[in-house]
Amino acid sequence: MKKRFYKYFPWLFVLGDILTVSFSFFISNKVFQPFEEFKGLDFPTFPAFIMIWMVITILKEDFKIGRTNEADQTFKKLIGSLAWFLVIISMIWMPFHDNSLRLLSFLSLAASLLVFLGIYRVGVHLILRKYRETGHNYRRAVILGMGGTSDQLAQVFKLRRDFGIKFLGYYDDKDVSGQTRGNIKKFFEEAVDLNIDQIYISEHLEEKKVKKVINFADEHYIKVKVIPGGSLQLEKNLSFSKYGDFFVINVNEIPLDNAFNRVFKRAFDIVFSAFVLVFILSWLIPLVGLLIKLESKGPVFFIQERNGENNKVFMCLKFRSMTPNDYADTHQAVKNDPRITRIGSFLRMTSLDEMPQFINVLLGDMSIVGPRPHTIPMNQVFKTQIEKYNSRHKIKPGITGLAQVKGYRGEIENPYQIRSRVKLDYFYIQNWSILLDLKICILTVYELVVNRENAY
Repeated sequence: MKKRFYKYFPWLFVLGDILTVSFSFFISNKVFQPFEEFKGLDFPTFPAFIMIWMVITILKEDFKIGRTNEADQTFKKLIGSLAWFLVIISMIWMPFHDNSLRLLSFLSLAASLLVFLGIYRVGVHLILRKYRETGHNYRRAVILGMGGTSDQLAQVFKLRRDFGIKFLGYYDDKDVSGQTRGNIKKFFEEAVDLNIDQIYISEHLEEKKVKKVINFADEHYIKVKVIPGGSLQLEKNLSFSKYGDFFVINVNEIPLDNAFNRVFKRAFDIVFSAFVLVFILSWLIPLVGLLIKLESKGPVFFIQERNGENNKVFMCLKFRSMTPNDYADTHQAVKNDPRITRIGSFLRMTSLDEMPQFINVLLGDMSIVGPRPHTIPMNQVFKTQIEKYNSRHKIKPGITGLAQVKGYRGEIENPYQIRSRVKLDYFYIQNWSILLDLKICILTVYELVVNRENAY
């Protein structure tokens, strides 16, 4: 059953991909069909594009869906393949279509492919998870060495049946409880008959035995994985660096250390902030500026030094919502704060005072989503009081963030509020994905409309 699955699944996956791509082309063409100047793909061109997609998908092995991967990793792999595909077809298609709708139709095609392929790929991922959960397409695994993190891994196998890993038991020379299948010697005697697919080795196993197990596994085509000890089980995504033939573990690497992830997030920031600048801030700044000037003397913008990525200081922009005062850096705004002007109260209530920060995003000082930047004096205080506080400066600060959509925004009245903010910021940094950013953006709109309790 297992061999049959691996034989047919890749081809079924690619076939589903082709049908989805074809459907995306069809929908994209239908949208622009009413326009006379629109020239869609002609029939001879279409098979060539399908062939290009097949080659990319097969070369990048998109059909290999890791059994322990989450759905966002499958979606991320799709983004990479789609980027290659769009670059290639833009070079083939765009130069030969000089009509006024060519760019718009290309963007429509890109959006259709992203939506429909995203639904298809994530759907396949979830169906495969369910299939494995019911006991199909499983891999047989043993653990060599009991105790500590080995027991934690065994518990994961029991709880996460959707991983499709059937745990057969332990082998350990030091077992005195009778909970193992036997000692390491017995493992070598039984391994072939048990048809083992994966061996997990405890870090406490002797080096001599580890080498023997690896050599045995190589001869019998069995995958070997080493279980990191408790000191490395830090709820982080570990990665590895290679120095010649020597490997080291990267303990505190984060998703945004990856160059592709950084470029993708930055591209999202530029497109989003440029859109806001052209279509909203172009008329909002003169309008709000006039209202601010009519009510009180002083500048339109409130410009304040704040800590950004790697604690680098930048000038954060906001619409001025208070009368000019000497306490803006050290005193938080409180409810019914006498410093706040009438127009300032409206700006704060609607969060419009933050809108100029899209300029900060375009300049590269901030991101759309990230930990909210605090004033420099607040940072000096909090970093001496809150563990891991400074870790929130590993990435660019954001206009909105996970802490804000979870209700931790506005004035900090109690210590638990800043501790909760830091925990959520830390979680975001360690688990960043473009899907999480999109989710936070959607929840931000919801919070702006529904939850105005802390907006003052």
